[in-house]
Amino acid sequence: MVMLKAQKVAYAKKLKEEIKRYHTVGVLPLGALPDRLLQKVRNQIKPDTKLIIARKSLVLKAMEGDARLDKLKPYIEKNVAVVLTNKNPFELHRMIASNRLKLAAKPNQISPDDIPIESGETAIAPGQAVTDLKAAGIDVQIQKGKVVIAKSKVLVAKGAKITLQVAKALKMLDIKPFETGASLEALISNDLFITREVLNITPELVTMQVSEGFSVANALTTNIGYVTPYNVSTLVKRAYMSALGVGLAAKCYEPGIVEKLLAEAVLQAVSVSGAAPTAQ
Repeated sequence: MVMLKAQKVAYAKKLKEEIKRYHTVGVLPLGALPDRLLQKVRNQIKPDTKLIIARKSLVLKAMEGDARLDKLKPYIEKNVAVVLTNKNPFELHRMIASNRLKLAAKPNQISPDDIPIESGETAIAPGQAVTDLKAAGIDVQIQKGKVVIAKSKVLVAKGAKITLQVAKALKMLDIKPFETGASLEALISNDLFITREVLNITPELVTMQVSEGFSVANALTTNIGYVTPYNVSTLVKRAYMSALGVGLAAKCYEPGIVEKLLAEAVLQAVSVSGAAPTAQ
């Protein structure tokens, strides 16, 4: 629907007023996002979050005069969805990003990963389909009236271009090697500007990085002998074993060492007595 100039002005004004009612304003690029996925996102974030689809020019017009939204403007390309909410921005991003959709392959696309096919029966009826599958390089046979893939193989290697024949075969086999999803590109929460890279930081990722950092720091402090509450028991044990080794080597008659020296002497004595010739 083509909007008249007066309608565009009215729409931008209404959107501006709507934006003012929310603490968080986000930009969701539409690109080639399928309508069914966008509708799924819209339904999931209701009722406390709004998703408004508008042309770039109208969104920019609605943001005029609001300095806090200036940082969002470079992320508004072509048609976008404006996300308005008072929810926690990270919670909102995780909710939106959780929506993924498998997509069929199209000719000339680059395969994101190896695309394997497994041997076994298929639900495909014999006929032209057999010719199409063979044209894609798939070893198929007719067994008991059913189309059977004779051998498992990687049909398309990661990074390879998908041909027309392969795309047709994958569709017949109901293999969808591509995946798409919605994701906020950037948002303003009150006066805080957050990009997608920051939004992708999850509690699980932070926990993993803290754990890895602790392991590295603990290993370093232990190796250089720097005492911390986390390595003190290890360093005490290491010091004790080192002192014990020095004491045994120097034959120091100290508690904890003398018993081991006596045990060593007994073993040596037994060894000597066993090697000595027996008196006749």
